[in-house]
Amino acid sequence: MLIKKRMSTPVITVPPEMSVPDCLKLMQQERIRRTPVVDDKGRLIGIVSDKDLLNASPSDATSLSVWEITYLVNKIKVKDVMTKDVLTIGEDMPIEEAARIMVDNKVGGLPVVNNGDLVGLITETDLFKLLLELMGARDQGVRVTAVVPEKVGTLAKIAQAIAAADASFLSFGEFSGDKASNRIVTFKVRRLDEETVRKIVEPVVDEIIDIRTN
Repeated sequence: MLIKKRMSTPVITVPPEMSVPDCLKLMQQERIRRTPVVDDKGRLIGIVSDKDLLNASPSDATSLSVWEITYLVNKIKVKDVMTKDVLTIGEDMPIEEAARIMVDNKVGGLPVVNNGDLVGLITETDLFKLLLELMGARDQGVRVTAVVPEKVGTLAKIAQAIAAADASFLSFGEFSGDKASNRIVTFKVRRLDEETVRKIVEPVVDEIIDIRTN
């Protein structure tokens, strides 16, 4: 799946001269945690998060009055607290590559650009929504987590066993095992009860770690 199928668009942006309180109010109204900063020509010049804005406020230990604090905070602009060196990605990038970039660089969102133009934003929330779909979290079925050998044809055996029982997969994921000789699979099937799934799956896996209906 590509970024352009999952990114948020159109993007809520802010100008660099917007005050910190106004930007924070906008983000709270729109229920977003970060927003790109663009100049008067619409060019991306930074990105600002709610943490950047909140960290710009004085600490509780200040001796200033509430009026003095309000005056000073209103003088702080988005350009003063935004991140200027912005990581960006293209809309045709695979979604997992964007996730890797976000994890490796410890960022919660990436602006998406096309020929220099800002066309979208991909965030950790978008990735969480995708994970829900990949794991069939909103669909009722029997969920199995099992250890399987790292051998050609192992996954085919599981698929054949489920198909032979006239059932189908709602989701299927494969993950690294605890050693090089095995893998962890997690899948969800429908049209079968938990006990039937256990009887079908046990002969073709090394170990069932967890099985439940949800």
